[in-house]
Amino acid sequence: MATSDLFEHPAPDSTPASPSARARALRAQLHHHAWRYYTLDDPEIPDAEYDRLFQELQALEAAHPELASDDSPTRRVGGRVLEAFASVRHAVPMLSIRTETDTGASGAAAFDARVRRELGLAQDDPPVGYVAELKFDGLAMSLRYERGVLVLAATRGDGETGEDVTQNVRTIGQIPLVLQLVDAAGPRGAAGAVGGAWPVPPVLEVRGEVYMRRDDFEALNARQRELGEKTFVNPRNAAAGAVRQLDPAIAARRPLSFFAYGLGELTPPEHGGPAFETHFDVLQTLKSWGLPVESSVQRAQGASELIAFHQRIGAGRDRLGFDIDGVVYKVDSLALQRQLGYVTREPRWAVAHKYPAQEELTTVLDIDVQVGRTGKLTPVAKLAPVFVGGVTVTNATLHNEDEARRKDVRVGDTVIVRRAGDVIPEVVGVLPERRPPGAAVFTMPAVCPVCGSAAVREPGEADTRCTGGLYCSAQRKQAILHFAQRRAVEIEGLGDKLVDQLVDGGLINTLPDLYRLGLSALASLERMAEKSGQNILEALETSKRTTLPRFLFGLGIRHVGEATAKALARHFGSLDAVMTATQDQLLQVPDIGPVVAQSIRTFFDQPHNREVVEQLRACGVCWEEGEPAAEVSRPLAGKTFVLTGTLPTLSREQAKERLEAAGAKVAGSVSKKTDYVVAGSEAGSKLDKARELGVPVLDEAALLAMLAAPEGTAETGEAE
Repeated sequence: MATSDLFEHPAPDSTPASPSARARALRAQLHHHAWRYYTLDDPEIPDAEYDRLFQELQALEAAHPELASDDSPTRRVGGRVLEAFASVRHAVPMLSIRTETDTGASGAAAFDARVRRELGLAQDDPPVGYVAELKFDGLAMSLRYERGVLVLAATRGDGETGEDVTQNVRTIGQIPLVLQLVDAAGPRGAAGAVGGAWPVPPVLEVRGEVYMRRDDFEALNARQRELGEKTFVNPRNAAAGAVRQLDPAIAARRPLSFFAYGLGELTPPEHGGPAFETHFDVLQTLKSWGLPVESSVQRAQGASELIAFHQRIGAGRDRLGFDIDGVVYKVDSLALQRQLGYVTREPRWAVAHKYPAQEELTTVLDIDVQVGRTGKLTPVAKLAPVFVGGVTVTNATLHNEDEARRKDVRVGDTVIVRRAGDVIPEVVGVLPERRPPGAAVFTMPAVCPVCGSAAVREPGEADTRCTGGLYCSAQRKQAILHFAQRRAVEIEGLGDKLVDQLVDGGLINTLPDLYRLGLSALASLERMAEKSGQNILEALETSKRTTLPRFLFGLGIRHVGEATAKALARHFGSLDAVMTATQDQLLQVPDIGPVVAQSIRTFFDQPHNREVVEQLRACGVCWEEGEPAAEVSRPLAGKTFVLTGTLPTLSREQAKERLEAAGAKVAGSVSKKTDYVVAGSEAGSKLDKARELGVPVLDEAALLAMLAAPEGTAETGEAE
């Protein structure tokens, strides 16, 4: 279907439009492009062109104030500063829903059992139909549209009365100022039904959540730090603070988003409103009117599908671009909702099924300083044990001295601790009002707490480092564990406890000492029988046969990860060539910049590091070497791929190696910066995310074709 003339620029020879007609056309264009940008994340025009249209409309409304309207995109930039928010009484109360605190599968089962009992269903009756949604961690909002135009936005408040925050909400790009029936071709206008869709009713209250994406939150805090202003503890607090700004110009600078999830007041069918039968139809219709509805929403039959939804979302929770604290189940049938009714102002037909909390309060008992493999000193808060994110947390990283000072964490403080998935717990904020008197400001020590060597912070660096090198037992232990890990030289059975015993007992001071260990020395260690000792010796012997990339990675050169080690081996062919390469020669390696090149050069310039390498060779550690790689086509240079599922013939590692050899970067998660997702069988949330973001998806055949394509011809479309 061709785009309406409304969205086209007038032809140069056309009759000039009246100010009123031009203003209408500009508003229609801007609404269309805002919908493409904010809702679909698929803009049709550059930002500069949007700005040009916007500025034209601003100038037109300034010259003709009578043309200004509530649905004008110019209303998004804010209005007058308020002294206080006006109170708003909700036409339909914004009630809360019951929270199921049982975070396991039984929580969903218990809700389903309650619903079936209230409906009088027997065990052999069909399952109840539900809609499963995400429970956003933001600020509940009611949007009132009259004849398709946003006229009021109000907070939940106490459920009966909220605050009028219309000026601030108008600044949120995802919230349409005017509702329009939309389809794949774009907005179709506010009047009349299209393709069986409901027309926008005269009165519509949309209930939803204002939130802040995690990436927007981090960017906001970064700007706040640059300006020397207060940072925010979490995205929810930042969103709530932005919505309740008395100056809408400040709110306009805060990156807020919105998801719709329900209805308040609605024109009844007998007066021209829609006659919905299910909650799912409500959500799809809201989407058809241009309102954002989160893509994870799905129908579910019975408890088993609710449980599956809860588990699936929980597993991918940390990969979402925003915070949730659970999921919500609602009976789909609106007739059944009415039959179930309410109890104590809570609907019987809905429940919030929580996940383990990711943020909790606890007390800082002490601040220790740990020493890492590279000598980095990291302050770590020792905490009163607290259950957060599904585990009991007793330690939380403070990252470095600047971060500890910025957050002003002190011994005795009450702090907010966050843990998301497998991420290391961290202190995200302090409650200064609970600080005990005399709590001292944290200061990084001037000497290494392990070996007593000087601790220095180089200019331009955030980290403080021990200068003791392998003299420092903390660095020795971590260097050995790094060398022995599966992705490096791989010494099976050499774990933390054994390395602790070997280093603390003086049996190992350097990496080559590993290969000088004897059975008697190993067998004498605590909990080390002769058989276990023999297994370690066999693992050491096996590890001697390795590869150059693994060996380079295992040396623990700062800034040299697996990909860089592979690139070095591929480019130079031999270890000696890497060790003697000048900084300029190192810069010729793809993806190696000045910092990495300097780090490599500094490492091999140290006599004791060269001595370690030669002693490892003398102990029998070896690998195949070859000639430097010839200059080859790298058709995928600069492209980022994500692998998911099981491919028919290639293992995950084989696919990764072939992609890296073609110049591509292989990432672990899907984002807007991902160029392609390669999906095999049983692909999970990464495939869903790719579809949500519009990232091209390839199967193995398409990947192999891309790898075989000549340089400059590797572009392809979706292969599903």
